[in-house]
Amino acid sequence: MNRRLLALLAVVLSVGYLAAQDEEGPVASIRFLVVKDVNGKPVKNAAVILHPVNRKGKQERGGMELKTDPDGRTGFDGIPYGALRVQVLAQGFQTFGEDYNINKPDMEIKIQLKRPAGQYSAYENRPEEKKDDKKQPEQKPQ
Repeated sequence: MNRRLLALLAVVLSVGYLAAQDEEGPVASIRFLVVKDVNGKPVKNAAVILHPVNRKGKQERGGMELKTDPDGRTGFDGIPYGALRVQVLAQGFQTFGEDYNINKPDMEIKIQLKRPAGQYSAYENRPEEKKDDKKQPEQKPQ
C-alpha cells in the first residue's frame, strides 16, 4: 500500500514539475566570447558562471559553470528570459561580474577581461598623488 502511494506521489510531482517548466515562458540561447582587454585575443579555460536573479535583484540558488574553448567561446541553450548574473574567472585576470537582461531568443555577450592593477603597500614609499599635499618651495628674499 505504501509503495503504491509513493509511486502515485512521484507521478503527481513529476507531472507538476513538467507543467511548471512549460509555464516559465520563453528561453534563450546565450553565447559568450571572452577576450583580453588589451589586445582582443581569446581567453581559454575561463570559467563563466551563470546565476539566476529574482525580481528584487537578489541572486537565487543554483546556477551553472561553463568553460571557454581555445577560441574564448562558450554558450548554453535554454536560459529563461529575465535577469542573469554573469561572473567570469580566469587566472591572471580581474574577476568580471555583471547582470544582463535576457530578452531575445539568441544573444551573444562579449566580455573583456583586464589584468590586475598594481597594488600599493603601506610599508613602501610611494609617489605623492595630490598636488595640494606637496610643500611649496620657499622663496628667497630679494
